[in-house]
Amino acid sequence: MSNQIKVAVAGAAGRMGKEVVKLVLEDPDLQLAAAVNRSHEGTDAGTLVGLPACGVKVTSDLELALVETKPDVLVDFTTPQFAYANTALAVAHGVRPVIGTTGFTPEQIEELDKQCQSKGIGGLIAPNFSIGAILMMKFAAQAAKYFPHLEIIEYHGDQKLDAPSGTAVKTAELIAQNREEIRQGNPKEEETIEGARGGYYNGFRIHSVRLPGVFAQQEVIFGGFGQTLKIRHDSYERAGYMPGVKMAIEKVMGYTGMVYGFDHFIE
Repeated sequence: MSNQIKVAVAGAAGRMGKEVVKLVLEDPDLQLAAAVNRSHEGTDAGTLVGLPACGVKVTSDLELALVETKPDVLVDFTTPQFAYANTALAVAHGVRPVIGTTGFTPEQIEELDKQCQSKGIGGLIAPNFSIGAILMMKFAAQAAKYFPHLEIIEYHGDQKLDAPSGTAVKTAELIAQNREEIRQGNPKEEETIEGARGGYYNGFRIHSVRLPGVFAQQEVIFGGFGQTLKIRHDSYERAGYMPGVKMAIEKVMGYTGMVYGFDHFIE
């Protein structure tokens, strides 16, 4: 199909990357242009993800892949160590980045926005592509107008590198837009074990749980006089993020500049 969106996937052999490759190969609106990974070079991308061979071989050279295949979009689920360079490289070649890797600084996002604007292309950096998680964040931000006392608890597997999660940070940022900073709890409160009260953000606390067997959950607990409100989202497998990735691929084709947060796409 001539109107298919050509997609390159960076981190194609990773856990999220494989799901993206499957999405692209199985969606008639998308075409897999390139699969990039530091390992598995020469392996057919279809075979890599348990599908029939597709003729696209895994390569370790992102820039060469961008030059040779000229994709419309680069989907990147690599690591913070490589994501900024990959994103800047994509923009330099006029390829729209859709980035699921966390760890970007506000300064980096601002710089990438300028680069996207100068190229006349759109891009997205999203801590979370789950539509349910985005709704959880939006509902929490609304609730904070009426329940300013709250805490965030997020749960991930024990091998997750960053704490708190990008989703928790983004949730906190959205809440802070609707809530004056209030230092919660007893002013004489004292931690007898360091860190027991969690991380401090804008007057409230964020707690990160890391355990084997856990995938990805987050709850925001609000407290008021005589009542509490809990808003919780649970993810059980990576495939649950793919409808959001598909939406992001389509959305970045239609706007200019770098957007931070998938929440901008959910009204």
